[in-house]
Parts: sequence; structure tokens; C-alpha cells
Amino acid sequence: MLQALLERVGEPAALAGGGLLLGALFGFFAQRSRFCLRSAVIEFARGQQGGKLTVWLFAFGSAVVATQALVLLGAFDASEARQLAARGSISGALIGGLLFGTGMILARGCSSRLLVLAAQGNLRSVISGLVFAVTAQASWTGALAPLREALTAWVTVEGGPTRDLLARWQLGHGVALAFGVLWLAAAVLWARRQRVPAWGWGGAIAVGLTIAAAWAFTWQFGRIAFDPTPVQAMSFTGPSAELLTRVLFAGGKPLNFDMGLIVGVVLGAFVAAAAFRELKLEGFQGGASMRRYLAGAVLMGFGGMLAGGCAVGAGLSGAAVFSLTAWLTLVGIWLAAALTDRLLDQHAQPSPDQAMPGQPQTP
Repeated sequence: MLQALLERVGEPAALAGGGLLLGALFGFFAQRSRFCLRSAVIEFARGQQGGKLTVWLFAFGSAVVATQALVLLGAFDASEARQLAARGSISGALIGGLLFGTGMILARGCSSRLLVLAAQGNLRSVISGLVFAVTAQASWTGALAPLREALTAWVTVEGGPTRDLLARWQLGHGVALAFGVLWLAAAVLWARRQRVPAWGWGGAIAVGLTIAAAWAFTWQFGRIAFDPTPVQAMSFTGPSAELLTRVLFAGGKPLNFDMGLIVGVVLGAFVAAAAFRELKLEGFQGGASMRRYLAGAVLMGFGGMLAGGCAVGAGLSGAAVFSLTAWLTLVGIWLAAALTDRLLDQHAQPSPDQAMPGQPQTP
């Protein structure tokens, strides 16, 4: 089927089309479930029970279970993923994760959440997302690239088994699958206790499944495509920067998975918001609020590019293949986000952006 699609529309269009479809599914279900790592961290750090952590655990657990199941079935070879095969940076993962986690709290959402909120009409997220993309591009090839490269070079790790936690600890993919099942079971238990609505757990599981589907799609595509195709899943730092560059300077470059992914997330979230009458224009509430959002966007843009992944790229995609650097990034994000919330937002008013249908609003 995939081979026939490639022959009919060509490799670039087929690859972008796959990204568009998977991105649309991610955007739709992320919007409906209110999937948000920032909200999950805040809820955990404050000892609250609003269902946000449960939603994140459903997405995380389902991403791990589905990805590892695909590996065991032979539908995906995790060793070919960039997060495992290429040389990585431990210093970049840790520092980048800390910066990203701080920025995530300041901007009131990670990069994927900004896309979803922007699709609903949140102008704060539109502006923050643009600043995020500009900073990410500056960190990759622009003025911030020397700093990123210097921090990346401090402590590095070779690709292959050294970067693969399962190989380092001599664990099989069956153990990894059981690990994901354990977290899914915990999410089910907490969802029942907290009365998380169906869109919460169902949408979050769908979010996790799109991660595994992206891994399988790009891997299968690379096996039959003529041109080299990277094996990848969902990530939003590099793709956001590349989309901005293409729009401004290089519109004639061939389509790829990342381009379809970003556009698909926005379309999927817009359709979900429109279908459930949640489209609403929202702006900044004063200069202090604007400075906070933009500072957070800058920290996320640089931190995400330094770490080589965002809350989704590292926290779901990279974690699902048990990449050492992805897990370090995820830990850094959690630690910095919890500390930043404690220092800045413990007594702040609730944010309406992050509320889950049927659940109390949390900051």
C-alpha cells in the first residue's frame, strides 16, 4: 500500500502526507484531552488531583507500549532512530531540559501545546510560537549556534548501545513493554479515582499511539524510498524552526515529514476546537504577561534545540525508544518546571488555557 502511494504521488508528497495525517490526529486528540506536560508537572508538584498528570501518563504509557510492541512484532527497528543511532550530548540534554522546563512554565505550555492553543485562537501562543521558532533556528544555524555547540561538546555519548538504555542495562524489549503497561495500569487506576472524562484518557491514549505510528511510518517509508529518509517520530523544536525558514527563505525545498507534521497538528487542533465550539480569540493581559511568555519561548527554543528534543520529542518519542539523552532531557524538564512553578506561580491565579473539560482549572 505504501509502495503504491509512493509511486502515485512521489516520495516527498507521500512523506509529507503521512506527517500531515499523523499530525492532524495528534493535534485533534491533544486538543480534546488537554494533553499538557506543564499541567502534569504542576499538578504533581502541588499534590493536586485534577486529572492532568493522569492524562500525561496515559499518553506516555501508550507511547511506550505501542512503540515497544511494534519492535517486538518486527514493524520497527528502534536502533535506527536518531535518538539512539547518532552521537548525543549528555550536557546538552541536561542543560537543555532544564532551560526548556523553565520556559515551559513561563510560556504556560510546551511547544506542542502552543501549536494547539494557537489553533484555537490564542494569540499569546501564536506570538510565543513564532519567537520559539525564531530562537530555535538561531540556535541551530544562527547567532546562538556557537553557544549551543559549546554546551553540547562538554559531555557527549556515542551512538548505538551506549545511548540505548535497554542495551546498557541488558534489558529486552519485553521488559520495556512491561514498563509501559505498568504506567498505563497506574493511569487507569488514577483515572477511575479522579473521574477523568472519556476524552481525557481516550484522547491521551490516541496521542501516545500517534508517536508509535510515526516511528513505524518513517521506518517503513525509509525501507522502500529511493532517497535516504530519517527514522523519526513526533518532535516540534527542529520542525518549527525549519517551517519558519521555508516560509521566509526556502519555499522551493522538497516536502518532508516535519512540514506535514506541523501543519497537521494545527489543522487537527483547529478542527477539534471548531467542532466543540472552543474557538476563541485571546491576547496578552498587559506588558508583564507578554514579557513572561516571550522569555519562556526563548528558553524553550534554545533549550529544545540544545537538548535535541522537546516535551514530546524527548518526553514521548525519545523516551519510548529508551534513549539515554531523551530521558535525561525529560528529567531536566520535570525538575526545572516544578522548581520554576514553586518560585513563581504557587500563589498565581488559575490559567483558563489549561483546563480539562469536566475538571477544575489549574494554573
